[in-house]
Amino acid sequence: MPAPYTLAEIAAVLGASVQGDAGLTVQRLMHPLEASRPDDLIFVMAPELAARLGESPVRQAVLAEGLEAPAGALEASITVLRPRFALGLLLDLFERRPHSPPGVHPTAVVEDGAELGEGVSIGALAYIGPNARIGAGTAVLPQATIGAEARIGSDCLLYPGVRVGERVEIGDRVIIHNNASIGSDGFSYVTPEQASFEAAKSGGDRVSARIAGLRRIASIGTVRIGDDVEIGACAAIDRSNIGATVIGRGTKLDNHVQIGHNVTIGEDCLFSGQVGIAGSVKVGSRVVLAGQVGVADHLVIGDDAVVGGGSGLWKNVESGQVVAGYPALPKTEALRQQADLARLPRVLRDVAALKRQVAALLQGRSE
Repeated sequence: MPAPYTLAEIAAVLGASVQGDAGLTVQRLMHPLEASRPDDLIFVMAPELAARLGESPVRQAVLAEGLEAPAGALEASITVLRPRFALGLLLDLFERRPHSPPGVHPTAVVEDGAELGEGVSIGALAYIGPNARIGAGTAVLPQATIGAEARIGSDCLLYPGVRVGERVEIGDRVIIHNNASIGSDGFSYVTPEQASFEAAKSGGDRVSARIAGLRRIASIGTVRIGDDVEIGACAAIDRSNIGATVIGRGTKLDNHVQIGHNVTIGEDCLFSGQVGIAGSVKVGSRVVLAGQVGVADHLVIGDDAVVGGGSGLWKNVESGQVVAGYPALPKTEALRQQADLARLPRVLRDVAALKRQVAALLQGRSE
């Protein structure tokens, strides 16, 4: 149901109640400092912004618990206990789906054998490969491509430039943002003899082995993505060598995330921008990887683990463990090391002063 909404309708969505006139209508959701009309609704989470209510024509607001508007500033308000969660619900009401009318644009190509469900939208210059199947209500926006025999679920949204490879399987209500690549080949090569990158894992500071005769290891597997997954712009998920690279239900990947071949990721995970996961890693459910985390190959990350931004993982992480740093260590140990490094200049100065004192004492004895 598009706007306008009454405050009563909005409160019902938020699971809250209205203080004041519940019949007021809302046409737009606006930032508190940009609202300019009586039918605007603002969401206030900061005390300094609450204090300024009444400076604009706005008559209604959603307030975080503990905040109050100045007397007479509003005609009605809604108070919410968990502001960011409530904001997510509220934004869903006002979100506008990208232009995607049902049907196939005249410039799109739909190959023989492809199946399109009811209400599917195929945008300009999009390509749907032979025997691909797209579920009801899914929108494939302009210049996106779907490979042969791929399976896309219902009510998905694929933004412009998305590339879905052959035989990839995608669940329902999946959102894939601009220029993401799903199902490219894995970065997997081998040499007839031991190569330098293999010897370096077990050797010292130098290796005698060389890279010679690199041979590509084909990726004949696929990618399997669960329901309600969201994949950010320019993310890349490699298909497996054999079997499937798996992204579990409800997992969210930010922009520029790289998932290597044969990786398995559980449900409801959150990976921030520029996370990179090497091949054959197993990630549990509800795992959080902050920005620029790098994960070495063949590791296991347990359920509910949290990894701090910029961390480098070289060994397994236990379920529920919080780690940080490069290389990643348990959080308390990583923070202690950072504190020790901050004290290092003072320690070095003290050591230098002690050396001078000892030198002076020795010189005095020798005289």
